[in-house]
Amino acid sequence: VQLQAFGGGLVHSGGFLRLSCVASGDIFRINEIDWYCQANGKQREFVASIRGGSTKYAHFVKGRFVASADNAKNTGYLQMNSLKPEDTAVYYCNTEIAPPVGISREYWGKGTQVTVSS
Repeated sequence: VQLQAFGGGLVHSGGFLRLSCVASGDIFRINEIDWYCQANGKQREFVASIRGGSTKYAHFVKGRFVASADNAKNTGYLQMNSLKPEDTAVYYCNTEIAPPVGISREYWGKGTQVTVSS
């Protein structure tokens, strides 16, 4: 299984971006997609997750970010609205994937840089 996250870039404060996390390989079902961010010099922290249609958000993105998924495309999305300079970070997706046979496993994708200018 491989994960690819993309959609990052440079945006002005107040702008928006949509990140995508695409999984490929031996996949029966994606159980959960989590998004994390890591700013320079800081620890990686939870941003949002979606599991079975239910979503959770970190307090600092609630009301601005929306997590969604398209199971047919094995893709998760993070719609990021009203971006702030403090949202600047590398964003990673983490997924729990069930293979056709065997137990579910967790996978990390490579990050995508989001930079918000003031």
